[in-house]
Amino acid sequence: MSVAAVRDQLFGYLNGRFYYGWVILSIAGLGLFTSGPGQSHTFSVFVDPISADLGISSTEIASAYGTATLFAALCLPFAGRLVDRFGPRRMASAIVLCLGLACLFFGAAANVIWLAFGYGFLRFFGQGALMLTSANLTSRWFAKKRGTAMGLMALGFGASIAVHPPLAQFLIETVGWRTAWTYLGLLTWVQMLPAIWLLVIDSPEEKGLSPDGAIRSRPTEGVGETKNDDIPGLTLPEALRTPTFHLIWFSMASIAMLVTSLHFYQVKIFTAQGLDPTVAAWVFPITAGTMVAMMPVVGRVLDRLKTRYALSLALLVQASALLMVTQVSNVPTAVFYAALFGLNNACSMTLFGYIWPRFFGRRHLGSIQGTGQMIMVVGASIGPLPIGYAFDTFGSPTLMIQGLALYPAACAVLALFIRTPAGVPVEEHLE
Repeated sequence: MSVAAVRDQLFGYLNGRFYYGWVILSIAGLGLFTSGPGQSHTFSVFVDPISADLGISSTEIASAYGTATLFAALCLPFAGRLVDRFGPRRMASAIVLCLGLACLFFGAAANVIWLAFGYGFLRFFGQGALMLTSANLTSRWFAKKRGTAMGLMALGFGASIAVHPPLAQFLIETVGWRTAWTYLGLLTWVQMLPAIWLLVIDSPEEKGLSPDGAIRSRPTEGVGETKNDDIPGLTLPEALRTPTFHLIWFSMASIAMLVTSLHFYQVKIFTAQGLDPTVAAWVFPITAGTMVAMMPVVGRVLDRLKTRYALSLALLVQASALLMVTQVSNVPTAVFYAALFGLNNACSMTLFGYIWPRFFGRRHLGSIQGTGQMIMVVGASIGPLPIGYAFDTFGSPTLMIQGLALYPAACAVLALFIRTPAGVPVEEHLE
């Protein structure tokens, strides 16, 4: 029996008991978890062992990492177009295979150039392409419940934050940092490839369904631009000509840029304001716990509240977190900030997959989402620079951070003017 026949049988069995989109959602969440080897929280555990083994400085590692992140960002629109052309199942399979190979390649790094290429492959296939494909897949299967679905999918990322750093540390201590990457690559294949091959179906239309489970008059065949003509949405050039696209990327870049800045400099900011470094590290789990708890809540809000209002509120949370971090002076204020920042992260992770199909449809979602995600990652790569400049020049980042809070605050006002472009269907209560 072929893999396709097994997949069809599993679909018939499971969809007869509940909407198959929930299976797709679970696999997409597993995809975010599997992206862990390409994420910053996993890399952070390897910095010191790599530095000691290769004899390179932390600055050289950071430079290689930043350059690789920019490379990954610039390749994302191409990855998005491939998802549109070949469908998320084929692309996810290829991406996971390449992510595993990238882990093996990275573990064999012999110098800083090799390391930079390894970072680039891991960032592109893990943090970039796999996250993009997972969000794309969920967006195809959910519309009215898309916000809830995205919030639940993002729990996979929270699980990665909880699992991958301690797992990586255990592997480093047990088998060394190089062999650790071999294990991470093999785990990537084992946990993701069978699920993709046996369970992933590109869209509900292929099985005579519509998003959220409504029955269609007929199934569509295949994937790509020429066959799913009845799936609504704009092309990338059409999206780029709308004010909505530019308002959204400007706002989402704000979130990506400043979330990265606060993650990158949290310990340094806290210690500069008189706290012990252990306190700064101790509040990270509070942020992660709040993020995981709030992501489903944020998703429900996105399904019920006008989208422009929800985006505006998320941006105000971002501005509030920036202002609050400058007021941290003791444990209670640190805990309050950590919880507020966790809410901010929940908003950013849920909006990451929700916002693009909401305003531009599913028809060419890969290319549109890839372009939008590219802008966000570029923003994330340059985000820490202003705060670093303030530390080096003024000795304190307080005024710089407070000034940066004006960026998301201004975007919160601009978000109120966002409207759905013509030709994209939308639930009336969301507009």
